[in-house]
Amino acid sequence: MVQLGNKSLFPIGMGTWHMGDSPAKRKQEIEALRYGLENGIEVIDTAEMYGEGNSEQLVGEAIQDVNREDIYLISKFYPFHAQQPELEKALEDSLNRLGTEYLDLYLLHWKSSTPLAETIEALEKFVKEGRIRAWGVSNFDVKDVEGMWEVKGGENSTANQVLYNIASRGIEYDLLPLQRNRGLPTIAYSPAAQGDTRGDKITSNKVLQEIARAHNATVFQVMLAWTIRHDDVLAIPQSSDPKHIQENIDAARINFSEEELQQIDKAFPAPKRKMPLDII
Repeated sequence: MVQLGNKSLFPIGMGTWHMGDSPAKRKQEIEALRYGLENGIEVIDTAEMYGEGNSEQLVGEAIQDVNREDIYLISKFYPFHAQQPELEKALEDSLNRLGTEYLDLYLLHWKSSTPLAETIEALEKFVKEGRIRAWGVSNFDVKDVEGMWEVKGGENSTANQVLYNIASRGIEYDLLPLQRNRGLPTIAYSPAAQGDTRGDKITSNKVLQEIARAHNATVFQVMLAWTIRHDDVLAIPQSSDPKHIQENIDAARINFSEEELQQIDKAFPAPKRKMPLDII
């Protein structure tokens, strides 16, 4: 389980990037989200950017008959909405599309030109009003996180959502240890590296294939299980197929031996120097 604020959550959630854009896929996408909620997943991650609201509308439809307290709902706002009154309008628009009175977590999607103190002041106001229960950031590197902690209220950030997977381990050099030392959880987007679409040739890697066979799992399940191997990382893979959602759920049961972890480290080495923050 992963602790986000005062909530203890199943370590795999559901990402919704690109979902809600195709009318032909809408029914299946809603079925996938509902399947996940019915089978132990609590976290749904979306953003006003995803399809310019299409994803939030889809999520709103999927959760309309579900007990709201059983869902941990995350959305994100554009950096150019990071100041008042734009931020308040962005929040209200997201709440309306989602059909909910509050968000469990509201994230600044990436660093903004608006002074962070102004954004945090508004977010803290939303928390007091009950419109969000917590706030956090996304795509923040070390200097950004350190700067956040220097701002009044910055210590109240609940999470930093960043790209993290077997093929993208740059945050392990400095960002992940920094956050771990201060108790700031990481939300990993693209935890299965979007398959081989970035040219990493992961699915054909013999080490991962052998480990997958040993656990009667797929390579994607091995990648997902690796991402959540520590209890302060929440993964949010995207899937619009109930079968794949179940495979994601089952991935949480995979426990690696030390030998297997060493084999993975050899095939996909941890960083030995500062790396630019990887972003998709």
